Amino acid sequence: MNTLPRALVILVGIAGAVIALYGIREVASIAGPVVLALVLVIAVAPVRGWLHAKGLPVWLQVAVPFLVVLLVLLSMVGILTISVTQLTSLLPTYASEFEQLLAAAQQWAATYGLGTDVLERALEAFDPSRLFELAQGLLGSLIGVLSASFLVVVLLLAMCLDAPVTARILTAGEERRPQLVRALATCARKTRRYLIVSTIFGLLTAALDVLALSLLGVPLPLLWGFLALIANYIPNIGFVIALLPPTMLALLDGGVRTMVLVIIAYSVINVVTQSFILPKFLGDAVGLTTTMTFLSLLVWTFVLGPLGAILAIPLSLLARALLIDSDPSATWAQALVSGRLPDR
Repeated sequence: MNTLPRALVILVGIAGAVIALYGIREVASIAGPVVLALVLVIAVAPVRGWLHAKGLPVWLQVAVPFLVVLLVLLSMVGILTISVTQLTSLLPTYASEFEQLLAAAQQWAATYGLGTDVLERALEAFDPSRLFELAQGLLGSLIGVLSASFLVVVLLLAMCLDAPVTARILTAGEERRPQLVRALATCARKTRRYLIVSTIFGLLTAALDVLALSLLGVPLPLLWGFLALIANYIPNIGFVIALLPPTMLALLDGGVRTMVLVIIAYSVINVVTQSFILPKFLGDAVGLTTTMTFLSLLVWTFVLGPLGAILAIPLSLLARALLIDSDPSATWAQALVSGRLPDR
């Protein structure tokens, strides 16, 4: 039997992947909450397993994990709602500070003989009313987050109800498809470890950021700490995303000195927690090379938007389990994405 040329197989596989990703992108408003709910169910699966081992009723095995996640979601939404409401009322008060900052930058550039055309156009085009438009946009985004949260809660309840049955089905199917079942179990274990370690260190980083911002007098430190926690799940560029908003607000509120101190504080905290301490606990549990992690960030952000950036690692682990780890002949692909030579 003639086999197809490898080049043709690769091209067809790439074409199929592109079509699938574009299809998911078209239904991102549904796919995103589904994936988030699935990840949350995986995260609290040990709670259900512990309750099952204790012989507690099935309804309790469903209710307790659901309530744990629901409490966390409600707390996060509450913090976000209060913080965004405060930010929308605070932004318009910095209109004059922004004008003064542009004028000072223009004067500084002229002193050193630098071109000021860009600054002049920015100063002429600046309209303080746009800060109100930005505030309205933030409120609109908050409404979208609340709507998505409602869908996530509904999906989470459905998945928690199905979790005991799904676990039994996977266990029963281990004899027929052992490689697939083991791959999914490994994916769930790695996802949980990644989420637990990232959450612990995210909370530590956020607490230190809030303390530093409070000491420096930067407004809304709780909001920026919450942003630092969320950005901690975004590989490679999460630190920059968490740094930019409080840095700009520090510049408007306290000047260049405060902005520089914020950058120094964030950099020191990030280097200590993320570069020195975190790798000792996380190690190579994720099983993805640096290049694959960055590509995962780009691909899933393109497909699902900001939520895809947050869930890039769990989504990549799921894709690896379904497409690579479940195939006994794909050891070369496992080595390629993990950066580890296959066992001989």
